[in-house]
Parts: sequence; structure tokens; C-alpha cells
Amino acid sequence: MSFDVAAVRRQFPILSQIIDGQPVHYLDNGASAQTPDAVLDAVRTYETTGRANVLRGVHRLAERATEAYENARIEVADFLSVAPMEIVFTGGCTAAINLVAYSYGSLLKPGDRIIVSELEHHSNIVPWQLLRQRSGIELDVVPVTVNGRIDLNALPRLLTPRTKLISLAHVSNVTGTLLDVHAVVTLAKTVGAKVMLDGAQRAPHGPLDLAAMGIDFYAFAGHKAYGPNGIGVLWAKSELLEAMPPFLGGGSMIGRVTFAETTWAPPPRRFEAGTPPIGPAIGLGAACKWMRTLDWNSAHAHEMGLVERLMDGLQKIDGATLFGPASTQNRYPVVSFLLDGVHPHDVAQTLDSFGVAVRAGHHCCQPLMDRFDLDGTTRVSIAPYNDNTDIDALLTGVQHAARTLR
Repeated sequence: MSFDVAAVRRQFPILSQIIDGQPVHYLDNGASAQTPDAVLDAVRTYETTGRANVLRGVHRLAERATEAYENARIEVADFLSVAPMEIVFTGGCTAAINLVAYSYGSLLKPGDRIIVSELEHHSNIVPWQLLRQRSGIELDVVPVTVNGRIDLNALPRLLTPRTKLISLAHVSNVTGTLLDVHAVVTLAKTVGAKVMLDGAQRAPHGPLDLAAMGIDFYAFAGHKAYGPNGIGVLWAKSELLEAMPPFLGGGSMIGRVTFAETTWAPPPRRFEAGTPPIGPAIGLGAACKWMRTLDWNSAHAHEMGLVERLMDGLQKIDGATLFGPASTQNRYPVVSFLLDGVHPHDVAQTLDSFGVAVRAGHHCCQPLMDRFDLDGTTRVSIAPYNDNTDIDALLTGVQHAARTLR
């Protein structure tokens, strides 16, 4: 079945804009995706017909808000094929990883080890470094191959009985490479280590079955998954959430408070102190519901067809070099490239004059840039609503940059 990209595009009002006489060619989805009418309508409905605080109010607006908030949790759980009470709403993917680093990390002892890789986003490096400063755990780093993949052949020699957690990107935000999760989980089991995935770049590309993957933690951001800003998700196995102490203290996350002692509410409440991001959570629930309406076999084939068009076009431009895998196998629609003699920021600014939005720089992956002795790359990240006109406009802009900036 062919993918009706025009029908999808019509659901995203921002894509019909004309800015300075140029149509919008939005190819920066890895930073923030755009938002469909279904999400805008859900947030608008909450804000205009049910805006109130959740959980404690007994008036009708509070009950309406609580129902919408908890229904959003169910929608996210259905998207991930897990139980709703295993879903913790956070402020974003970064907040979700920090929650694990603080809360699960507090259960670790000096000398325990956590494994990350060279291609991780800073959000999956810095929280573990802070934990190392607090508690004396040790970090081990899996190297990256020359084509920008995590070198899983190097993982076994890093594993020890003190390895407690392996935390890796499900999909790289620079190279688009897809992690072999089964291989990681199989190796982790040999030493009893837990596995956490940073799913920020994978979640926007269709539903997941986390239970079948055999992992222990999963994190993703709403704003990359067609939802609002300021909302993220941590999923963890229920037995882990039960064992973990809270990350933040305040209202809603308690059982009872006295000056002598405070007891905690059961998960997920234990990890949602204070007033949660109610509207954004409702929007994310709507985004997950919307994503489940798409035929993702067709959508992914469409996305990867655009990747092929992009890669073929870049290889025909003098001085353009792809960074990462040269094929579309085991990857998602994130493509980074270099233009010889031109800084990535200058490429991105030139593309902006053609109405094309991309990302340029180190992409919060400085250790990966150091690994390849780069200042940065220009990154194209594709969503189901992108089409051939977006790719062609980008290629025209890169050709212009190659002629005028070198």
C-alpha cells in the first residue's frame, strides 16, 4: 500500500506556511517534530473545557482534568505495549534519564559500573558522570565503528559482575543507526546488568513493544514525537519502580507526611512530585494515539525512500560527504553530512535561505565528534510528513552552498 504523504501533511498546519515567500521544508525533526491537529485539539480542549489541577480536587473540572491526564497515561502505555502504572511522566527525555541516574543510581555502590557508548547524546552521559561524582560508580565506554555504529563486538570485554546498567541510544541522533537491542540484552543477562534505552530518536517512528524487547528502562521526549514541549516519559519495569526512591519531593508523591517520617506513594505517583505538566501530558497522549493510526510499514518505507533520495543526491554534489552508514540498512531517517571547506553552520544558514530547516553543530554529541575529529555536521532528520519537495529543496541548497561558499 502506498503512503499518502499529502493526507498526513494536511494534518500539520505549520507545514502550509509561507515564510518570506518560501514554503516550509522542515527537516529538523530530530530536534523537535511538528504537531498535528489531533494534538493541538487535545491540548486546546483541556485548556478551554477542563483546565484544573489533577488528583486532589473533588470538583467537576478537577475530575475532568484527572480523567484526561490518566487517559493520556493509558495512551502512552498502549503505544509502548506496557502497563499504565509503569509510565512516569517527566519534563522530557533528559529528565527521565536523570530520574534513573538519581533514583536507581542511589541503589548502586562505589565500584559498580555503568556502560554507555561514544555516540551518546550528552543527556545519556552527563547524568552518569554526576552519579559518579556523588557515589563513586565507574563508567565504561563502548567504542564506535568507522561507520558510526556502536561496536557491540567490544561490549563483552567491558562486562564484569560489577556492571549494573547498560544505557545506550536506541537510535543515534547523529548517524541514525539502529541498536541491536537483542544482542545487548543477551550480553547484559550474562552478568545480570539492567538495560536502558534512550528512545528519543526511535519513538517518533511508530509503536514499540518494550516488554518483548527484554529491556528494563526506556525514555523518550514528547516534543520529538509530535507532542508538546515540556513532557517526557520514563518507562521502567514495575519491580524496579517499586524499589527506587523518589527523585523529587513535594505534593502528590507522598503517602503520609509527618516531621518524624514521610512515606511514599506507589509508582508512578512517587516520581511525579508537585503539579505535573497536565496539558503537555494530554497532548502527548493524543500524539501517541495519532501515531497508532498510521500504517508504519508504509510510513517507514516512505521515510527511508526519502533517505535514499537524499543520500543519492548528496553523493553527486562535489565535496559533500556522508557521515555514518552509507546504506539504509538497520537505520532510521537521520542523515548527517559534511561539505568540504564549509562549516556546518554556514551550510545550515544557506539552506534556511531556501526555506529548508536543518540542524548543524555537534548535536550534543561532542565525544562522538572528538572520535572523528570533527567540529560538527549538518543533520537532516525526516518525519512521515516530509516529501520529495523537501529533499529536492535541500539538495538545491547544498549545491548552491558548494558553489558559493568554498
